[in-house]
Amino acid sequence: MRLDPRWLPFADAASEGLPWSKLSRLGALQLSVGMAVALLVGTVNRVLIVEFSVAAVLVGVLSALPMLLAPVRAAIGHWSDQHKSAFGWRRVPYLWFGTLAQFGGLAIMPFGLLLLAEGTAPADRLAGILGAGLAFVLVGLGAHAVQTTGLALATDLSDEEQRPRVVAYLYCCLLAGMALAAIVFAFLLRDYTPLRLIQVVQGAAVVTVVVNVLGMWKQEPLREFRKRGEDDVPFLEAWSALRSTPAARRLLAGVGLGAAGFGMQDVLLEPYGGEVMGLAVGATSLLTTLTAGGAALALAVTANPRWREADPNRMSVFGAICGAFALVTITLAGPAQAPPLLHAGAIILGFGGGLFAVGTIMACMELPTGGEGGLALGAWGAVYATSAGVAIGIGGLIRDLFSRPGAIAFGPEIQGRLAGYAFVYQLEIVALFLAAIALGPLVQAGRRAPTDSLRPFGLGRMPG
Repeated sequence: MRLDPRWLPFADAASEGLPWSKLSRLGALQLSVGMAVALLVGTVNRVLIVEFSVAAVLVGVLSALPMLLAPVRAAIGHWSDQHKSAFGWRRVPYLWFGTLAQFGGLAIMPFGLLLLAEGTAPADRLAGILGAGLAFVLVGLGAHAVQTTGLALATDLSDEEQRPRVVAYLYCCLLAGMALAAIVFAFLLRDYTPLRLIQVVQGAAVVTVVVNVLGMWKQEPLREFRKRGEDDVPFLEAWSALRSTPAARRLLAGVGLGAAGFGMQDVLLEPYGGEVMGLAVGATSLLTTLTAGGAALALAVTANPRWREADPNRMSVFGAICGAFALVTITLAGPAQAPPLLHAGAIILGFGGGLFAVGTIMACMELPTGGEGGLALGAWGAVYATSAGVAIGIGGLIRDLFSRPGAIAFGPEIQGRLAGYAFVYQLEIVALFLAAIALGPLVQAGRRAPTDSLRPFGLGRMPG
């Protein structure tokens, strides 16, 4: 109680309608989603590419499957906005079935991975591909439902002026889940065996159920039961209304470009450290922790009073520029064989990604939605995750194509496998600059909701 509020960035996130006892448990839902993300895009892809020698394009496709399901997030958010149940719940049914999907996917995942990696007969490999694909789809679908509905429930329970702080806190919980899970997975898999992989992934399935049940327990108030009626707005009609303004279309375009810029290297950063720089599994898993730590640092920075009333679009543009600088640093770490440079790049990449994500979430929350907070958050998640998923698949394909000897070279120091990774990083830099250009006209002097009139973009509107 004696600590200065400046050192407690989320001390003002709670409110009378959403006390810390509830807000902290809502954060637990995001922790479980962060654990799933760390497992799918960190530990699993490293094991498949480096230990099992599975083609990066196949790993990229598997990792992209959950994100390609992201368009359903907008529908989930809309359905949970208008859901009618016998108990008057709107959000809890989607949280529960999302949890079941996560558990089922994690339960079958290790067996699909082992069949994929060690199966010799064509039938075994096909079964491995199908099993791993089904596992990734279930985990991704469950994570989409839990994350979107959890954010929508937090929006329902929080005061309007507290919502930006609540969203930032929940995003911080997501990053904390990624960081803690990456550390635990690296520790448990330091002496890798197939049995240990089964134990770790299925243990994560049990932890997911326990954490999510605690997170949703007695959160949503029971409302009076109402039957479906004429007040229900069809999803396509609500979606058309959301994207009817030029500002909304420009914002979602910027979200998609930025997500591709930050996401293309998701399944390649750890293999880059292991294949190009010779780092061990534990050392490459640390990269996920550093990236999440950088994003957490971004949240701490935005807690400063100067940032609280800042335009979220300005914050997003600044995050995109930080991400471009980070990718240059990561690219140079390979030919220099400098792990500290790679670690610094991972931190800056997470910092930029954190600013971009929180800024665009806040901007989407300010879009006119007619009270459908779930639809706005679902739209953000759908565009962000779909773009990132497509980018991940393309990134794995490009890495395989241009990593062959003689395929491409950027000079005597960047060729062979390093050239494939470097080419992906250059494409990401271009995407991030395009995202900054797309969001630029939305940047305003204060924190105001985007309007139909798009202001000209010039150097004077760049952050700084």
